[in-house]
This record gives sequence, structure tokens and C-alpha cells, in this order.
Amino acid sequence: MLSDVLIRAGAIKFGDFVLTSGKRSNYYVDIKDACTDPSVLREITEGMKPHVRGVAVAGVELGAVPLVVSTSLSLGLRYIIIRKERNHGTKKLIVGNVERGAEVTVLEDVVTTGNSVMRAVNMLREEGATVRRVVCVVDREEGGSQLLCNNGVELISLVKARDFLGAKGSSDILGKPL
Repeated sequence: MLSDVLIRAGAIKFGDFVLTSGKRSNYYVDIKDACTDPSVLREITEGMKPHVRGVAVAGVELGAVPLVVSTSLSLGLRYIIIRKERNHGTKKLIVGNVERGAEVTVLEDVVTTGNSVMRAVNMLREEGATVRRVVCVVDREEGGSQLLCNNGVELISLVKARDFLGAKGSSDILGKPL
């Protein structure tokens, strides 16, 4: 089970953290570090592959880059990287070919509120891509799925927070029973 792989890899950390969303949390999911182990990256890639639809995969730097490249190579699909800032090089926010009307699956490491992945979906849509699906490694179950659903995007998660929080025996770590 992927949640067990992530726990063994040390991807689930407990303490005091500030997330990208600005929220404070007593746990952190570090997929970026875990993906530096090829066996973990392979396991995640194998989990994502059945859910990919379309002609390309896309993801936001930095966390999704290894997921996008690995899945792209495994399926033989093009990939697209979405930058957070226009601060160097060509200053393009989208790296890769976005084909008008083509379906693209967005890959993400962790979804919390869904705001950052929704920004990526909107950028791709503005370029003419069709985005109906986001596949993430971990859904923290903090509103991201609902935000995406409200915008016509299905969220598929390989692991939900409850999968590993229960493993630690901390069912109330989110501040509510799981």
C-alpha cells in the first residue's frame, strides 16, 4: 500500500509546519524528498498511470516535476511544467507545448486547499487545453477536492490523509475525528 511506502520513506513528518496554503499543520507530507528514492518514485508513477487521460501530463514546479517526468517517460506522453514565477530565462510560465483542445491530466504531489493546483488548471485552460482531472499522491482532505469539483475537475488521490494518520494512531490530528 502506498501509504505504507510513504511512511517507511519518511515522507510523513509530525511537528509544527506552515503549508503553502498558509495554514499551520501538525503534520507535513514531503513527497519531494521521498521521490528522490527511485523505488518510491516508481511506486507513485505506477499508481498514477492508470488515471492519466489525454495527450500530456502537467504539473507545477517543484513538487510535481519528478512525477510528471516519470509518468511521461513511462506512458510515452508529452509533459508540461507550470512555473510559479516569471523570474528567469524566457520568463514563460508554461514550459512545453499546450495543444489547443487537447486533454491534459494534471499531476500534483499534495493537495490541501486546492488553490495552487486550480491555478495550474486555469493557466492550462487559458492556453486552450482541456483539463478534467487532477491526480495527486496525497489529498490532505482540507477542501481541495471540493474546489476542483466546483470547477469541473475530478480529483483522484492515491492516498488520503486518513490512510496514514490512522496508521500513526492519531485519528484526531486534523482537529476532527477521521
